[in-house]
Amino acid sequence: MSKQKVAIYTRVSTHHQVDKDSLEFQEKELKNYSEYLLGIKDYEVFSDAGYSGKNTKRPGYQEMMNRIEGGEFTHLLVWKIDRISRNLIDFAQMYEDLKGYDVTFVSKNEQFDTSSAMGEAMLKIILVFAELERNLASERVTSIMLDRAQKGLWNGAPTPLGYNYDKETQKLTINKKESEHIKFIFDQYEEHHSTGDVKHQLEIADIKTKRGGSWTTKTIGQILRNPIYKGTYRYNYKKAGRGEIKDKEEWIIVDDCFPAIIDEDQWEKVNKMLDENYAGQVSNRRRAKNVHVFSGIIECPHCDINYIASPGTARKDGFKPSIYKCRNYSVSKAEYSDCPTNNFISEVNLGPFILNYISNLVKVQQLIINQRISKDKAEELLIQERYFKEVVGIESKGLTTTYNAIYNNGSEELFKKPQNNNKVTDLQLKQLKKKKEKQEKALSRLEDLYLYSEEAMAKKDYLIKQKQIKDKIKNINSKISERHSNISGSQSIVNFEFIKKASRFLISQELIDQQTINYRKLISNIDKQLIKDFVQSVVRKLVIDEKKVLELEFINGLKHKFIWEDGAKGLKGRM
Repeated sequence: MSKQKVAIYTRVSTHHQVDKDSLEFQEKELKNYSEYLLGIKDYEVFSDAGYSGKNTKRPGYQEMMNRIEGGEFTHLLVWKIDRISRNLIDFAQMYEDLKGYDVTFVSKNEQFDTSSAMGEAMLKIILVFAELERNLASERVTSIMLDRAQKGLWNGAPTPLGYNYDKETQKLTINKKESEHIKFIFDQYEEHHSTGDVKHQLEIADIKTKRGGSWTTKTIGQILRNPIYKGTYRYNYKKAGRGEIKDKEEWIIVDDCFPAIIDEDQWEKVNKMLDENYAGQVSNRRRAKNVHVFSGIIECPHCDINYIASPGTARKDGFKPSIYKCRNYSVSKAEYSDCPTNNFISEVNLGPFILNYISNLVKVQQLIINQRISKDKAEELLIQERYFKEVVGIESKGLTTTYNAIYNNGSEELFKKPQNNNKVTDLQLKQLKKKKEKQEKALSRLEDLYLYSEEAMAKKDYLIKQKQIKDKIKNINSKISERHSNISGSQSIVNFEFIKKASRFLISQELIDQQTINYRKLISNIDKQLIKDFVQSVVRKLVIDEKKVLELEFINGLKHKFIWEDGAKGLKGRM
């Protein structure tokens, strides 16, 4: 059994409370309780003098919770519950955190201990009231918002394109210039039946979004689907954060709530067209038999988003190669692209490069183990063959890590799966992610309270609280990154299990002894899904720019960055 240690927490709201509630009295009583009732002599005291219990913004409390999070304590002992918090919601959140850290909560005055069944039951009764408080607040907010909507009042959120928000009346009024843009969008969709074409027409007309940004087909689709433009207010339509659509029974719909920009007949007609187009796209997707080997793993370095895959033009023999392009790039209308370099690449060029590089790595691994070739020779062999003729080298860091791991550990240790004994770190990472979710929910609740609560919150107070929560989220994100770094840094042996997979695949296809892999012939003779499964079990990410593979990240996190010669044309030409 691990060593037990108690965190003792004391608090008084003023420096002049009566003796029985003084810090000294609480501390003395709780130390005795720890030693004689809990049987634990290892304890540490955290105190907050002159702090209210209405929230948890107290230095002693925050330090204690940070150290509990670090796994330093097994118990939290208080004089009574209100010393921790007078806010049931804050208390409930703290208790959930303690459960995640496997820490027992003990209150001397209320005489319960969550390590016992009775103590746990008593605490759950308290938490039931906390849940009730949350639900009542939620119901009150929903009721207020429905009442506001029925009065034609805007319930917060960014003002939609086509409207202005009047702070005095809290209503929406039509923005004449922007309303013309809305009409343009509906008219263009009615004419072209395509959000992509509407996007290009908006760009030709030099019409920007409400914030002056560039258009996406998703944004256009959202405008066309929004009933606000026919005067209908739709609230509680999507879940906060992820944006998933709620059950229809949960929606709040108020007709004739706002001044309409589009007449109802046109809105219904356009939405019927959208439904029909979507049904056709789904049907096409179901019929599609194209397998895109590299889908989901190619990234554009300029846009920080993935490439999308689509079937290219069929060859005479029926072969239809995949085309991969940056999501911001339209092949047929490149002049409208948001991607600065119009990034796209064909499978006929990418496939041979990646498959032959993986094949070369398998062969080089054996040569390092058996013949002890040098790192320079290994680099030379990795980029031999015609597919790498414009690649002059591999960035030193990734190459050196690969070479040293193979050279020093040999085949036995090389493929040994690293053991992660740092279970505490993994637990802490899980807890941090949980903490982050709670702060994000708190931020959402704060916004609801500011916008819709009957008890008005001053904008200054809202902004201060908002910043505090955002700072907490930022701090948690920093800790999450640090945990990830610690976990990866604790693995002393680089896991190259993926090379074993590659070797088995190449041998099974009788490719291991071939000088060069003919990718076109390979995908003609083997089920393409098998090749995709193999590639995506070996490769985590490819970064491609102007038809040049800049970086290949393997499934174990190791990155090989390619150095191309000046003026290189990249992977062009046909197989």
